[in-house]
Amino acid sequence: MPRSTRQLSLFGVEAVDPSPADLAGLLAGPAELGRMGGTARISVVVDHAWRVHVLIAEFAARGLTATWAPADQGRLTVRTAYATSLAALAAAWLDSGTRRPPEEFYLTGARLRMWVAAAGVADPPGYVLPLGPTDEVGRARIGAALAAVGLPAALVDTGSGETAYRITGRRSLARLAELVGPRPAPAPPENWPG
Repeated sequence: MPRSTRQLSLFGVEAVDPSPADLAGLLAGPAELGRMGGTARISVVVDHAWRVHVLIAEFAARGLTATWAPADQGRLTVRTAYATSLAALAAAWLDSGTRRPPEEFYLTGARLRMWVAAAGVADPPGYVLPLGPTDEVGRARIGAALAAVGLPAALVDTGSGETAYRITGRRSLARLAELVGPRPAPAPPENWPG
């Protein structure tokens, strides 16, 4: 009986070792930056406890300590400790005090996995990746980065005044699932790309 083999994606989550730079995926989404001296931390408010578990495990895989606490309206805040390993990421994302992706921003499977873990929502027939506070230039850079990894997406209003990118189409959704890798155990199957 022939064994099936799976080819790893060049940009997929399994292609490279985890790095603190992967948290750029959170910054494309709803995460916030904090700086203190030569250190930085990233925090994100999430809507479900499973996201806390997945994010804390992802942070630990990158050598980052994290905590969580209750937030408003039954949500939860997950934050890294201040770390020197996040200082370069924070510097790249803060442009004269404005939070925006750097010109050379790109996405990888690991970065997308972080974004999906923090905020991604299955919204048949597509998948929605909410954006954080960024300007038109930032949204355009994020959209270009999605397209560059084979995920052309439409900018949409989520109905709550926030914006998001919606990925649709069988091939694009399969590509997203390939890039973000296997579903972590705490994530509900219906909300993880796949």
